[in-house]
Amino acid sequence: MSTEPNTHQSVAAPLVRALGPREALSLVVGRIIGSGIFRTPGPIMALVLAPGPFFAVWLLAGAMTMLSALCYAELVAMLPRSGGPYAYLIEAYPPWWAFVRGWAMFFVSETAGIAAVALVFAQYSVVLWRSSGGGAWPRGLETALAVGGVWLFTWVNVRGVRTGGRVQNVLTVLKLGGLVAVAVAGLAMARGAAVDVAAGAAALAPRATGYWATFLAIGGAMRYAFFAFSGWEGATYVAEEVRDPERNLPRSILWGIGVVLGMYLLVNLAYLKQLGPAGMAGSKQVAADAMRAALGPAGALLIAVAVVLSTAGNINAQVMVKARTWHAMARDGLFPRPLGVVDAVHHTPLGALVGQALWATVLLVAAGLAGRSYETVIDFFAFTSAIFNLSTFIAVWVLRRKLPGLARPFRVPGWPVTLVVVLVIQVAFMVVTVITAPLPSLLGVALTASGLVWYRFGRGRGR
Repeated sequence: MSTEPNTHQSVAAPLVRALGPREALSLVVGRIIGSGIFRTPGPIMALVLAPGPFFAVWLLAGAMTMLSALCYAELVAMLPRSGGPYAYLIEAYPPWWAFVRGWAMFFVSETAGIAAVALVFAQYSVVLWRSSGGGAWPRGLETALAVGGVWLFTWVNVRGVRTGGRVQNVLTVLKLGGLVAVAVAGLAMARGAAVDVAAGAAALAPRATGYWATFLAIGGAMRYAFFAFSGWEGATYVAEEVRDPERNLPRSILWGIGVVLGMYLLVNLAYLKQLGPAGMAGSKQVAADAMRAALGPAGALLIAVAVVLSTAGNINAQVMVKARTWHAMARDGLFPRPLGVVDAVHHTPLGALVGQALWATVLLVAAGLAGRSYETVIDFFAFTSAIFNLSTFIAVWVLRRKLPGLARPFRVPGWPVTLVVVLVIQVAFMVVTVITAPLPSLLGVALTASGLVWYRFGRGRGR
């Protein structure tokens, strides 16, 4: 075997700061808006059963996300490193804790998130094909299209972070245009069931079942809303490739969340106008049903275009940002060394991008052989994800004590009240989740804990 170095692969090759504020904002918006807004409103309404609590769930989730972003803004401005939360956990806690989070992300939750959105992308591409007069596709061909989507955007991001950022800019503009069209169609057309605003406000009052049942219903619905907002921290994963990250990343996160919250409220109001609470609660594809009610057959075409654009942008954003975690962990010796390889020509994390795509392909093939409920997947990882989110928020306090002299260009406003509010809401969410979805929550914890076995016995061989 030749000992000459490969000019296209290097573990030591640096990443380059090629992303500006526009790309950072596009990553935040593109990473958040995926399939959630087209699927989760139905399950949320099925739990709360009234417009008042329904919008309370979305507003609470948006407010919680914004408060959480303030904590992340301090962390990313202080430690502008690739890997997102991993970069903060490895500084604040023992290495095994950061490793376990990465283990759970790679093998299940985050790579599975890429696979899940790729499947939705493929399914709605087929809907778009049929709406244009094409014939039916076998399920195997849908799976192949999903795999092709993952590898297409992997190739785009291997070609350079600037290339991936430009593609993200275009897809984010297109997906926002698609959502605006959905909102305008739903709000302008009067075919659906009108919503009584006064009745919706009155619905905030506890139902006959009592305050506790209402609290559990809203709390249980929050995990679906949080899923729809998930990914808002996406730009922090590419911190080493963003220009002036101390300034651009906090701004992009906060502005991005605000844009998404406003868009979500408009789109949900459009759904509600067309279907009413009962129609939303009974719908498995609330966006498609609402657009059919508003526009008839043309609605199916509109929603298919919107979902394809939205999921395409989300796949690109996920592929780009998540690979930086595996790269950072391999660089630190916590993941296998090949995942730390950087392309010496394009300065992209080649090993992490390819390894991520390979595992996503395995998950997609498995999903093609045995389908799984969208809501069950969310239930499965909601509790475990909340545990790691909690530890990341606490890291703000830990690092203030551990590294008091480190420069903090951005500090959490309203300290320490903001952090306390975030922790209280996060703990309440965890408690409600384990009460309302006990088995999926415990299974998710068990699967995550299995990473400790590899950390103890296999990490040396991986390095």
